[in-house]
Amino acid sequence: MSNKVSIRRLPTGVPGLDNLLGGGLPEFSFNLIAGTPGSGKTTLAHQIMFALANPDNRALYFTVLGEPALKMLRYQQQFPFFDITKVNQSIRFINLSEDLLEGDFDRVLERIAEEVKDFSPSLVFVDSFRSVVQSAKQAEQGASELQRFVQHLGMQMTSWQATTFLIGEYLLPEAESSPVFTVADGILWLSQNLHRNSMVRKMQVVKMRGQAQAPGLHTFRISDAGIQVFPRAIIQQGEATGSALKVSMGETRVSMGIPGLDEMLGGGLPAGYSLLVVGPSGSGKTILATEFLAEGVRRGERGVIAAFEKSPSQLLSNQLHELVRAGQVGVIDTRSLDLSIDETLNDLIAMINQKQAKRVVIDSLSGFELALAPEFQEDFRGSLYRMIAELTSMGVTILMTSELEDRYTDLRFSPFGSAFLADAIIVQRYIEIAGQFKRVLSVVKVRGSAHSKDIRLFDISDAGIVIGAALSGYDGIMSGRPTVSP
Repeated sequence: MSNKVSIRRLPTGVPGLDNLLGGGLPEFSFNLIAGTPGSGKTTLAHQIMFALANPDNRALYFTVLGEPALKMLRYQQQFPFFDITKVNQSIRFINLSEDLLEGDFDRVLERIAEEVKDFSPSLVFVDSFRSVVQSAKQAEQGASELQRFVQHLGMQMTSWQATTFLIGEYLLPEAESSPVFTVADGILWLSQNLHRNSMVRKMQVVKMRGQAQAPGLHTFRISDAGIQVFPRAIIQQGEATGSALKVSMGETRVSMGIPGLDEMLGGGLPAGYSLLVVGPSGSGKTILATEFLAEGVRRGERGVIAAFEKSPSQLLSNQLHELVRAGQVGVIDTRSLDLSIDETLNDLIAMINQKQAKRVVIDSLSGFELALAPEFQEDFRGSLYRMIAELTSMGVTILMTSELEDRYTDLRFSPFGSAFLADAIIVQRYIEIAGQFKRVLSVVKVRGSAHSKDIRLFDISDAGIVIGAALSGYDGIMSGRPTVSP
């Protein structure tokens, strides 16, 4: 029989945040929402409060701002989570500005305690705690007086049988010496960074007593719907090698939908693999990707495509347009800039689960990199590695395209030095025959499986990709005078 105390976890109502916290907020915990000005602290607090507050779980929101609460609420009402019917019923706003101006910390504590006793809330918020610190400095009160106030407030909040929050603006050096960081059970740190004219917001769970939280920095957005957090993909033990183990056991093969290509791959692409299709502009990468999705639908396997270079109307063939309209293929239009890989992964996973998809196309990695905020471009390879591992662990088969400059005199398989991330690679190239450019393709690798070593001509017709004869003579390809096998 276990003697452990069971702590209830409260859902925050903020998409993605519960995953960071380890399942939600511990009930009756004392939490700090801290960070730089404008990073979204008040919006986060309101979103949590309106999600949790109801007639049985009432909330008190103390404001110690220089501006009236009415002005703050005027902007918060623009978000859909704001419910005016809860104000003054389940949620009460109390302005402590005048009490704080008098500089009497004991009076502020008494006022807070009186309101809590009167309203019996399950949730208590104090915003902004930074104003208390500034008031102490202006009143020339010592650090010991401020520390005493913080400790008393913390003890009161933990004794109220309420889940409590202090919201405040802090810079990192100041945070390290702040007494409130010591007594808090949970600390959420929000920041926004300007990087090459690109704004990126990040969140970190610095501390959450009694439960495991997701480590590191995680991106989030403030949109018209409020805050959404995109947890950073963390590779679990065994995820990165799971697909390789499948092939060694002779698992299912996925048909590419192009006559002759399955044979070149050794019987089709192993299910759950990631395939990288590289080649110069116009070589047919997107057409190969659309054939891959269309074949999946023909076999009862729904698909998802993330388009980074073209709009969906430009990208999809008439056949795929019909499949999209029929709900067989989901399209993620990711042409907005300043993305993070984790945000894209979140959208992909949501669409995969919605469609119960088995095939995923990312077209293209080159466009994907350009769509990312500059900060994420610097770690593109590492982030892409985590993304592919997360998707393949779901059992989907991935086809990625990437534009690669054709230099004619050398062979490369990835512009990012990331060819090792793919389980299989198909290279498309141009060669010159009799004064004309011709397209050729070859299978460079299929991890754990035999495959064709041929370099084969192919053409693009109204029916799609048509694979032709094999070439002989590697030197002939480089010189532009290849021979064609009979």
